[in-house]
Amino acid sequence: MASVAQVNDASLGRPAQHDEATPKQAKPKSRSSAGERELRLDLFRGIALWLIFIDHLPTNILTWFTIRNYGFSDATEIFIFISGYTAAFVYGRAMHDRGFVVASARILKRVWQIYVAHVFLFTIYLAEIAYVATRFDNPLYAEEMGILDFLKQPDVTIVQALILKFRPVNMDVLPLYIVLMIFLPPILWLMQRKADVALALSVALYAFTWQYDLTLPAYPGGVWFFNPFAWQLLFVFGAWCALGGAKRMASVLSSPATLWISIAYLLFAFAVTLTWHIPQLSHFMPRALEQWMYPINKTDLDVLRFAHFLALAAITVRFLHKDWPGLKSVWLRPLILCGQHSLEIFCIGVFLAFAGHFVLAEIAGGAWMHFGISMAGILVMSAAAWLLAWYKRVADKSGSRGKVADEDADVAGGEL
Repeated sequence: MASVAQVNDASLGRPAQHDEATPKQAKPKSRSSAGERELRLDLFRGIALWLIFIDHLPTNILTWFTIRNYGFSDATEIFIFISGYTAAFVYGRAMHDRGFVVASARILKRVWQIYVAHVFLFTIYLAEIAYVATRFDNPLYAEEMGILDFLKQPDVTIVQALILKFRPVNMDVLPLYIVLMIFLPPILWLMQRKADVALALSVALYAFTWQYDLTLPAYPGGVWFFNPFAWQLLFVFGAWCALGGAKRMASVLSSPATLWISIAYLLFAFAVTLTWHIPQLSHFMPRALEQWMYPINKTDLDVLRFAHFLALAAITVRFLHKDWPGLKSVWLRPLILCGQHSLEIFCIGVFLAFAGHFVLAEIAGGAWMHFGISMAGILVMSAAAWLLAWYKRVADKSGSRGKVADEDADVAGGEL
């Protein structure tokens, strides 16, 4: 969310690395001369991972601290936007320095890594659910997690899973990310030459999707929970911001009018969501407004959700500067480490979410039991992130990585 970065010197302490007007003359800084990481990207991606994990658990105390209860968007928008931003930043630099073919090869290598991680997670997740359902003689687990079709037709279902059409509950984000990354090379190629044209084409595809109900089919029925034809807008917008768009929006984002419009919209969204939790307040909602606004479609990235994310991002960038001392705080270190290893932590979070769901279903507990399960999951994710960071440092010191590190958008975090 905070990665609508590079707004102006006052908020970031540095200019943007790319400018649409001179995409080939302005060479990005190299790693050696780059300076420090953009920790805000790591921080908010870590926040998104924690929020996704908490939202996947049954309702508990911590659930009321997630943003989906106070507005139209949730952690998914944060995650996809930052993914687009960091992917464009890292692979855009590779395309500038080494050409389209080499950069595309690196992107496809990353796609393969994410795909393998998805298949591995699918296998472990499936085994976890099937074991619990069989061990405790409770088929409702299989039904609730959406794996009944696998138990009935495992051969067909596995094939459908390998082509990303079959996915158990809570496993929709990685397939979306895979599809978006596959189309990143042509997006970057066009964006480095005509960034505004690339964004305009993305908007056109989004509008076309809504107009003609463009979707991808799922197995055994229905469509993808996150429609790539719609969610690509957020991904491409993140890439556009990374490659100079945010710099050109500096005057708009620093305007007092933008601030007050964003605040007003967030208050409006909060008032609407309040009626979802307190039905008595729904009487104050004008019927015409309800008819126009509902349903707020998450599958196709409703424009109200997109606008809510933009409002949050605009306010965050305005007040959270790159040099904020809190980014170096030990209290935020677990979040930042999780954000720096987002693929691994996301997979761990999905696994832990079902484990927590199982514990809460089998062991009757009140609010504090729910809170304890949530905190235990967060601690495990943080410990795993620390271990991954430690291993990376050891590997770097041992010289196992080459002189030039082959960065990827998952761990780069917008590093300069």
